[in-house]
Amino acid sequence: MGQIFNGSEATYPLKTPVLHHNLVTDDFDALKFRAASSLQLQRGLRYQEAAASSSHLITSPYNQEGHHLNLRTLDPSDQLLAKALTTFKPNRSDYATAGYLESFNWQFVIDILKDLAAAESYEWKERSFYVVTFRSTLLATADLDRLHELDAHSHVEATTSGGLLKYWFGTRDEKLRNLATCIWRSKEDARRGGLGPWHKQAIAAARQLYEKIEFTTLKLTIADGAEAWDIVDWVNAQ
Repeated sequence: MGQIFNGSEATYPLKTPVLHHNLVTDDFDALKFRAASSLQLQRGLRYQEAAASSSHLITSPYNQEGHHLNLRTLDPSDQLLAKALTTFKPNRSDYATAGYLESFNWQFVIDILKDLAAAESYEWKERSFYVVTFRSTLLATADLDRLHELDAHSHVEATTSGGLLKYWFGTRDEKLRNLATCIWRSKEDARRGGLGPWHKQAIAAARQLYEKIEFTTLKLTIADGAEAWDIVDWVNAQ
């Protein structure tokens, strides 16, 4: 079954719903470092049928209304990757300064993607995705409440815009350094997701919040059957 058009917006069937987000914690550390959102993945166990299900996925440390990804806005391959990315987490504590590939459990995410595709008898074809990283050092005088406000509202904007499959951010270290990352369906989705007023406010406030920001763009490619993957600089991927 293909996409369905509801007015001007395309929607897609969802073969396997996820556990309702209200049944999962909203604790930041659990969602950032212990992949708590992966508890939404229904594994076909009979007792899970008694729990409420949903088409809305926790794709960030924000398990709150407005922050969830509606899986029905994605085609089957994007649905599967978004689900697999619920298992995304750092595998070392120095992620703020360490290499990006080495800092996260990418191979595990791809293995879960293969499992999810097999469970739905879906043939994964090679796809590429747009990845953004933000390495930052906060000013000692930064207003943390304002930082949180800007980040949370900007995430709602990006989620509403569409195509944001994963947003993750860590916890600043003793030198106020941190890392955040987004995995987008496409570069165009990322461009459109950053056009809202809260993103503009965040850009305007950067000098009052950050001593340093480093922004990079990467290309994630997942081969046929999810048998291989790589992440390279976007500029070298054109």
